[in-house]
Parts: sequence; structure tokens; C-alpha cells
Amino acid sequence: MPDPARSALRDTFGYDDFRPGQEAVIQAALEGRDCLVLMPTGGGKSLCYQIPAMVRPGTGVVVSPLIALMQDQVAALRQMGVAAAFLNSTLPWFEQTEIANRMAEGDLALLYLAPERLLQEDTLSLLERSPVNLFAIDEAHCVSQWGHDFRQDYLGLHVLAERFPGIPRLALTATADARTRSEIVTRLRLANPVRFVSGFDRPNICYSVRIKTNANAQLLDFLDDHRGEAGIVYCLSRRKTEATAEMLRGAGHDALPYHAGLPNALRARHQDRFLRDNGVVIVATIAFGMGIDKPDVRFVAHVDLPKSVEAYYQETGRAGRDGEPADAWMIYGLQDVVRLRQMLDDSDADEQHKRIERSKLDTLLGWCEVTACRRAALLRYFGDEPPATCGNCDVCLAPPKTYDGTVPAQKLMSCIVRTGQRFGAGHVIDVLRGKDTEKVRQHRHERLSTYGIGDDLAVNQWRSVLRQLVAGGYVRSDPARFNALTLTPTSRPLLRGEETLTLREETKIAKRERAPAKSRDDGFEIAVGDTALWEALRETRRKIAAEAGVPPYVVFHDTTLKELVRLRPDSPDAMLRVHGVGQAKLERYGDAFLGVIAAHPPVESLLPTV
Repeated sequence: MPDPARSALRDTFGYDDFRPGQEAVIQAALEGRDCLVLMPTGGGKSLCYQIPAMVRPGTGVVVSPLIALMQDQVAALRQMGVAAAFLNSTLPWFEQTEIANRMAEGDLALLYLAPERLLQEDTLSLLERSPVNLFAIDEAHCVSQWGHDFRQDYLGLHVLAERFPGIPRLALTATADARTRSEIVTRLRLANPVRFVSGFDRPNICYSVRIKTNANAQLLDFLDDHRGEAGIVYCLSRRKTEATAEMLRGAGHDALPYHAGLPNALRARHQDRFLRDNGVVIVATIAFGMGIDKPDVRFVAHVDLPKSVEAYYQETGRAGRDGEPADAWMIYGLQDVVRLRQMLDDSDADEQHKRIERSKLDTLLGWCEVTACRRAALLRYFGDEPPATCGNCDVCLAPPKTYDGTVPAQKLMSCIVRTGQRFGAGHVIDVLRGKDTEKVRQHRHERLSTYGIGDDLAVNQWRSVLRQLVAGGYVRSDPARFNALTLTPTSRPLLRGEETLTLREETKIAKRERAPAKSRDDGFEIAVGDTALWEALRETRRKIAAEAGVPPYVVFHDTTLKELVRLRPDSPDAMLRVHGVGQAKLERYGDAFLGVIAAHPPVESLLPTV
């Protein structure tokens, strides 16, 4: 690795070593190669293009899908002394002109653009007369028309191959299955790219899925363990987003709604509070989250089912970017499946797209009902080689009991057939359990051979059997016919007794004990005697961040503050050896933080000598 790259890592970013995978990507970019980079959220994708852009002569152009987040990304680089800027319509004309001039003169290390701005002819002309040294296309999965985050403007980015031959392009994403990776390479016209696929595992995240019974009560119960911590709650609809945020505020949580229907200024204000304040919970639709760099998000909760495994992985990946323990918690029920399928069927997408999306939803359902390690199943989906068990998911922590569900499944499917595949779950279960209802009498279903053959199971048990049959692809709920249950071709061998089916029992899961934090600073935790110093450092960081107009973590991450407590540097040279302290930040903040440390000597040094 050339010395300039390692010098930039140490002097600018304050890190001694590259994270796994970064060095090879940087080397390829410096050699002028196109790259496809798949690296988990929090894995350090940004450095893969920032360092080559800083080391090579000229300017690196970063394509990012969200204008709202460019300001924070650029502000963070400027805090480290990097000449960075963004160019978009939110800037006044004179400032746009000044940035364009700096770009043409090669006076910037990095320029951030949204794809729609880059594709404008005047922007392309500016780039052609500027010393561009690389293009980084962040969130590259947005180019996939079959993906969960498709952006129309990304389809035009193939123009970079035509107008800027010979300039390396890096396509970066945290979420892409094999199909999406191929689509990225094809649509962006990457030239014989070097492919870097890091592991997908986020071992600090604990995955858990629960059956939805009372969504509000379950969410409040989950948040009892996270009071005062930052987190994201995902809902499917805007209306539910606002209702859930209001409910959480009533329970004492600092919760704010976020969705595309809110006024732009209010949405920006809520995002800003989440990024800058401690302990804010954002209740959001999928409109929130992409590009969020906040490191201390302690949980991501889904109170509605997402649309695919990719969407779930992307959204949960916003938790625990600092490497500390975090929770990915989800509740789901059969009604979620019905609603998502109805939305899909009612969409304007063509039949091929709908077929792929149905398949993705079915895969997610199957994952929800797994009876072996949940993390292993998630990693296998992305082609990773997982361990047999992880010890940090609900299935490993509390293995579910299973039973031979072949006969109950056959009874339920037979009842669906006997009732004509025209009725929803409630009525079919009533027939199975031999209930005397007006609807049963109206259709004379008390005369069916399946009437009453399921009176040995309770309603919730039958709903569990049905949900698992839907998740396994044996039964489908048809939204076009009032959620009527129908059998799929997959059901035939099971119905005929040619195969067996293992189901999981529904059990009440006790609250788990939260694992002790494991951080990159060797598990160092704040001792009682260091609390005053810790709080003083956090307050100093807060004031500096407020004056600079940036989130506190842009000044220093908590990891860096912990190292300041542990190492207690007493000089600029000593502070420069702290993880996350580069030359520019030392010059900007060193005196302030060294002063705080000097004012809080270790407790033992205050004790009288004997």
C-alpha cells in the first residue's frame, strides 16, 4: 500500500490500521480499476473512495442519492481538514458558482452530487473540464429496478462510462444479492470491475422476530430496555407512523415521526434532532435511513413487515454502527402479509416485477419462521458462509420447540378446500373448531367432513399453523377476493401425505438479559471515578458541535471519548495517538479536550499519600 494512503488514514482520520477489505479496494482504485464494493453498513465504505480521491491528483466525485445528508457528510470531512463540498439547488447561486470554480481549478478533494444534478448537461460539462480522479457511486443498489430502493435517476449513470473513459468508478453498497450485483455492473457499465464482497455479518446486532398480538403494547415492552437510547421504529404507512410516534411520546419517549408526506422543513428538523440529540426515537416509513451515519443507534424495530430480506437487512443495518450491542426487533402477523401482497398486486409494476417481489416477500416470510439460527439463515441468503449458531439471535437464545405439524396442516388445508377456497382465516378456523356461527349455518358448513375436526387446538394455535403454511408457500391469502385462503401447487405432496412438515410451537419468550457492551477499545467501560471526566468531555463535544453546526459524533465518536478517558493524554503528541484523532482535529479541538482532562485528574491521584 502506498505510503500516502496510510498517511491519510493516520493524519486525517486518526486511524492506525485499515478495516478488513478497505486496503484492497483503495489499492485497486489507485491503480485506476473499476470496482464493485459490497461492504456491510458500518464497515467503512466511505474511506474506500475518500482516501484514493485525496491521494490522487484532482477531485473525487461522489454520487449520493439524498441531498439532505450531503451537508453532514461534507461537514464531517471539513472538520478533518478535507477540502470537500456538495453542489445542489439548496445553495445560493453565488455559492454554487464558487464551488464550480474550485472544482474546475482542482481545488477540491471531494465533491458530492445527487444523481439528478450530475446528469444535468451543465454539470457534466463542468466535470469534463475539471481534473476528476474517480467517481464513487454510493448506494449503488439503487440502480436495480428489482431492488428495494430503486431510483430512476441512477439508470442514467452509465453516461459516466461514455463521457469519462479511463476514470475509475467505484460502485458501493451494503445490500445486494447476486442478481442485484450483476445488474449494478451491467447498468453502470463497469469495465471488467474488481469485485470486493465482504462478509455480511453484523455480530453485534441481536435479531429477533415475534408474532404480532398487540403492536403498541409489544413495542412499549421492547422499548423498556432502551429508554433514553437512540433508535428507529419502522411502520408501513404514514398514518401509522404519526400515531405510533404520538403513542410513544405519551409513554415518555422522545419520539418524532418521519415520512415523505411531512413538510420538507419539518422532516429536516426531525432528522436533525435525531442526528444531533441524544436518545431520540424516529418513527418512520422507509423514506428514512439511507446514508444515516449516526453511530449510536441502539435499536431498529419493525412493527410492520418489510418487503424483502434485502430491505430488512438494509434497515436493521442502521443499528450499532459503532460496534456496540444493538437490537433488530420485529413483530409480524398474517395481516401484514395480506396488506403487502395487496399493495403489490395493486401497483403499476409489470407482471415480471410483481413475480420477483412476491418471491422476495415469500423468502422473508420463510426467514421469519425459521427454527434454526436466524443469523445463519440471513447470511446464507446473501451467499455468506455462516456458523451453525450465533448465540445472538432469538432462536439461539431461546430455541423454539417444534412438533410434527403434518396432520394439523392437512386438516387446515382440507378445510380450505372443502369450503371452496372462498373464505378467510376466521371462518375456516371456525369450521375447523366446530363453531356454530351464522356464517357457518348460512353456507351449511356444519355438514362438511372437516367441521369440528380441529377442536383440539385453540384459535391462536390454528392461526400459528396457518401463518407457517403461508410462510412455507403452501397457502396463499388472496387480497383480490377478500383475503380468501387458497392452496398453492406446493401443498399437494403435503396434503397427500407424501411429505411431512415440522412446525414451531408458539411460546411466550421471556425478556433476555442484555449482553455487556463489547467495544473496539477492549471492552473499556466508564468507571465510577471517571464519570465526571466522561460527562465533561461529552459536554465539551456538544458545545463544539453546536458551534460548528454538526452532530456531536462528527467531532468525536463515543469510542474516541472513551479512549480519552482511558489513556488521559497530557500532550498534543499523546492525544494524536488516540483512535479517531487526526492532525486537523487535534489542531481544532486538542486544547479544549486536553484542558478538560487536566481539570479532572484520576481519583487515586487526589488521595493523600501515607
